[in-house]
Amino acid sequence: MSSTLGEKIKLSIFGESHGAAIGCVIDGLPAGVVLDFDKIQKEMDKRAPGRDKTSTARKEPDKPQILSGVLNGKTTGAPLAMIIENTNTRSGDYDSVRFVPRPGHSDYPAYVKYGGANDIRGGGHFSGRLTAPLVFAGAIAKQILAEKGVTVGAHILQIGAVRDTAFDKNNIDAEKLNELSSDFFATISNEKEIEMRTAIESARLQGDSVGGVIECAAVGLPVGIGSNMFSTVEGRLSYALFGIPAVKGVQFGAGFDFAQMRGSEANDPYEIKNGAVHLKSNNNGGVLGGITDGAPLVFSVVVKPTASIASAQDSINLKTMENEKLVVNGRHDPCIVPRAVAVVEAVCAFTLLDMMM
Repeated sequence: MSSTLGEKIKLSIFGESHGAAIGCVIDGLPAGVVLDFDKIQKEMDKRAPGRDKTSTARKEPDKPQILSGVLNGKTTGAPLAMIIENTNTRSGDYDSVRFVPRPGHSDYPAYVKYGGANDIRGGGHFSGRLTAPLVFAGAIAKQILAEKGVTVGAHILQIGAVRDTAFDKNNIDAEKLNELSSDFFATISNEKEIEMRTAIESARLQGDSVGGVIECAAVGLPVGIGSNMFSTVEGRLSYALFGIPAVKGVQFGAGFDFAQMRGSEANDPYEIKNGAVHLKSNNNGGVLGGITDGAPLVFSVVVKPTASIASAQDSINLKTMENEKLVVNGRHDPCIVPRAVAVVEAVCAFTLLDMMM
């Protein structure tokens, strides 16, 4: 398994959903960075389970324990190691899926690839629980980026058929991103939050789940981050974003809407404004030729519905090699999108910081 991310700053994530602990090692952080652990915990709380009716009933405090790399609240320059204890596991809930793979989950291909040796409890190392250390690393990256004048924030653009107001791609300010980043259920429209919560509750009551779209932005980036070919901003971000369980699509700027545009509509014209170069629109999401162009970086990711649902589904028994009905036990999110917002922000912040080092 490969659980390492980054080039200049390397993040290695370890642990399983129902193991003793999960955690990470971050290698390459500059020395002397003052860390605000209250801010880090707020980021962790946004992703933590059991904090809202839209999430799993499994409650975990998600309190990071620093093992090395920090002294008197400052990074030392040595590898920063952190663990988060798992305190609320019910591994018996997964006995039924040891040989009966959950549709839409990694169970079957992982069983084949690892010869049945993989930890199935809570999804093991495939679990969304492993995004907690990712949020921790992203929270540190956010603080370093803030010193460079860069702000990252995201909101829930869509859940099911309910769609929030999209970002005005060429007019996004740091204040709005910080406001969204401080909310657990981050939407631009309060009315749409109510409708989204209703859609999630409807799926939950039917023993089902629902997916959605998260829109993320970064402002304050200088022109020139990234490169062409295989070091593009889009490529580096997409590589990291697809490491988030259940992410199935990434688009930048207008994305797939480019297919119905003409060049005259899709291009972002330039102008001189207050003595500086500006773009009059931002269909390309702040990236041209794989390089940041000075406009806000804007992208969106689609998150599929949670694979573990209470409704009976068709599956197979890998021992008997016969067809079998499966009802998944355990505690699962009817929608993982609200908690995934913090993860998308974290991936964006960590990747951008790595590219700026």
